[in-house]
Amino acid sequence: MGPLAGYKFVEMGGIGPGPMCAMLLADLGAEIVRIDRLVDAGLGTLANSKFSLLMRSRRSISVDTKTEEGRELVLSLIEEADGLIEGFRPGVMERLGLGPDVALARNPKLVYGRMTGWGQDGPMAKDAGHDINYIALSGVLHAIGPKDGAPVPPLNLVGDFGGGALYLALGLVSGILEAQKSGKGQVVDTAMVDGAASLMTTFFGLMAAGMWKDERGVNILDTGAHYYNVYETSDGKHISIGSIEAKFYKLLLELTGLDKEDLPPQMDKESWPMFKEKLAAVFKTKTRDEWDEILGGTDVCYAPVLSIVEATEHPHNKHRQTFVTHDDIVQPAPAPRFSRTVPEIQGPPCLPGEHTEEAMRDWGIDQQKIDELMAAGVIK
Repeated sequence: MGPLAGYKFVEMGGIGPGPMCAMLLADLGAEIVRIDRLVDAGLGTLANSKFSLLMRSRRSISVDTKTEEGRELVLSLIEEADGLIEGFRPGVMERLGLGPDVALARNPKLVYGRMTGWGQDGPMAKDAGHDINYIALSGVLHAIGPKDGAPVPPLNLVGDFGGGALYLALGLVSGILEAQKSGKGQVVDTAMVDGAASLMTTFFGLMAAGMWKDERGVNILDTGAHYYNVYETSDGKHISIGSIEAKFYKLLLELTGLDKEDLPPQMDKESWPMFKEKLAAVFKTKTRDEWDEILGGTDVCYAPVLSIVEATEHPHNKHRQTFVTHDDIVQPAPAPRFSRTVPEIQGPPCLPGEHTEEAMRDWGIDQQKIDELMAAGVIK
């Protein structure tokens, strides 16, 4: 099992970054019980099916958390947990009687992980929002996209998953490590707007040094530079070039034949548009596979731009087993990797309430209590 084997978490059912965080921890070996609402499973919908891959590696119980009995059941599970994951708007858990004060009173070593878009306080704390809004407010979205076009949302990778799920996972593990020394739990306030801003730290440094302009498409890493860009090939596919360092750039010019021309220096920004036109014209003369033969395996800093399906079949990814097939579905493997405590997918996506009885028994709830709650309609 993975390095988090033996650690236990309660996950309050939600969507997006909360489940992503839970999946990451569960893939690394943590035992997680997900608390889903007491509703019909809704089989056949993506959110409640074997295709909802963020739900993998853990178990689900269905609980009516609006009842006193349901609240008490969740608190009894919290007593056994190292951490909790919740992604509701500020105040929701408090209204359910499951807020941090109540939870920490029952389990003083609990690390209470909260996931929101805007944070637990502030003028926008209770506003609705999605990834695109959080990265807009943090300065990320404005920086991504072409010079003469609108900003381009990078899927929901930066807010939900990068600035949200990963920061919450780090916060929970850090909090648990500290609790092992102090004996005291605490609240982790994870805001996607904060995490997305944190991911921009390098660029704030570059701005302060006068090495980054606060506009799109004119900087080294935002398609402004010809040597760090994406180019179309003759078959309508694309390749990526990242020849930042001088020795890599020199090799790029050699392999494209541009070294024979009298060209301005690499870092002459005024010449970047001209350079891009030249490289674009060269790359359009061959197919992606042909360029793969020429540039692949060199120090140009090159890779073909692959589709999702193509990525699963690339020889490097197959060698690394970056993608695996589990329950007949091709999906990304657990990451990162460990040499001794090897992570693995613990099971297929859980369906709401699928493991109610077995999970409760494993977490110390006796069968008589389970039968009583079932008969009362508190669980199902």
